[in-house]
Amino acid sequence: MTAAKEPLRRERSPEDFLPLRPVEFEILLVLTGGDAHGYGIIKEAEARSDGAIRIETGTLYRALRRLTTDGLVQPTDEKPAEDVGDERRRYFAVTSFGRLVAAAEARRLAGQLEAARSRALLDATLPRENAQ
Repeated sequence: MTAAKEPLRRERSPEDFLPLRPVEFEILLVLTGGDAHGYGIIKEAEARSDGAIRIETGTLYRALRRLTTDGLVQPTDEKPAEDVGDERRRYFAVTSFGRLVAAAEARRLAGQLEAARSRALLDATLPRENAQ
């Protein structure tokens, strides 16, 4: 009887995580600016997008759980001085690997944006419904 061989395990590459879900990329974007708690992540994403991006609390925490499991973010015990008294807030920080994944996703999206520009999609006027 021979022992089953285990497959060779290779190091993870940032590209293994692409494409990211939009909410995951938003979280990584916020956290590359510094540690933040859940509500802070939601508010910053909304502010940056002028309200176009709305992240529900349940969606946020499911995404944070995935990102934590994958090693892209981690909970942190450090809190800004103004939050010392609020024990309910859980802060998160992007990991070095999470920063690499976010950069890879940004490059991927930049390539898509360039393709859209080359096809004049950003300059095109959308047809109006019921135009006469």
